Amino acid sequence: MPGRPDIPVAFRDLYDSPIIGVREYRCHACRSGPGPEEESDANSLVLMRHGAFCRHFGRRHATADVNQAVFFSKGSTYRVSHPVDCGDRGTVFAVAPRVLNDIIRELDPAVDDRPERPFPFVSGPCDSTVFWRHRELVRRLEAGPDTLEPFWVDVTALQIVADTLEAAFARQGHPRRSRREDTEADHANLAEAAKTHFASRLGERLTLDEVARAVHASPFHFARVFQQRTGVSIHRYLTLLRLRASLERLAGGEEDLTALALDLGFSSHSHFADAFRKEFGRTPSEVRRNASLRTLREMSKNLEV
Repeated sequence: MPGRPDIPVAFRDLYDSPIIGVREYRCHACRSGPGPEEESDANSLVLMRHGAFCRHFGRRHATADVNQAVFFSKGSTYRVSHPVDCGDRGTVFAVAPRVLNDIIRELDPAVDDRPERPFPFVSGPCDSTVFWRHRELVRRLEAGPDTLEPFWVDVTALQIVADTLEAAFARQGHPRRSRREDTEADHANLAEAAKTHFASRLGERLTLDEVARAVHASPFHFARVFQQRTGVSIHRYLTLLRLRASLERLAGGEEDLTALALDLGFSSHSHFADAFRKEFGRTPSEVRRNASLRTLREMSKNLEV
């Protein structure tokens, strides 16, 4: 990891799931030369948000800054120097080994020959889109991780990692793996199996890893295929199922909106109300009130008759 044993580096966990962890690091180093040798304890990707540092490998070195994605291979050794006095700060993405290798396998099948060292490079480009999405993810995690759907965080973080890896492999000249002839049928079956799983467990707090296991696919492959087949992300598809299901219950005069939210898999009433308003342009209370007024009018007409 960036930093040196003799210089304080602060880490803060932002998110953790069975398939990916996201944490922030802050290094307060001033300008300095190469320090003692360090060893990476995991395969991880770092996207910088401030400052710079250099990793030294023998006579070579690689500079890490906000324009570069930085890759740390488990067991790799290096020394770190700091070219500026302002320190450095970034975000560490640590993907579960099985998931990381599934992502890389689609870019470089040779990863199966080196599963313990999946990165054949130490840095890669970080384009503006990835940089912005990464910062937005961190902002939302810092603002309130408890209000975020784990589904959304997992998919968003994995996609950032996958896009960064694809750019790095492309710069190395690695061609993408060709598809099998039966891919379309496999993908269609995978998407339909996921829809069935959603329908049978709509009120549960589902996770990407759990659903992927249920449909016998890797999390990243499943997320990518589902969006290709349906035109929307898994998180949005599931959210729409829940929101549209709520309309029927609101029209029926549902009184307890908190219970409704929890029954449909939302984390809280506010989470449900925010998603509802963004999707339909009105609050659940307004829809329920309008439904009640319509019912009263219909009752009045029947009484008049």
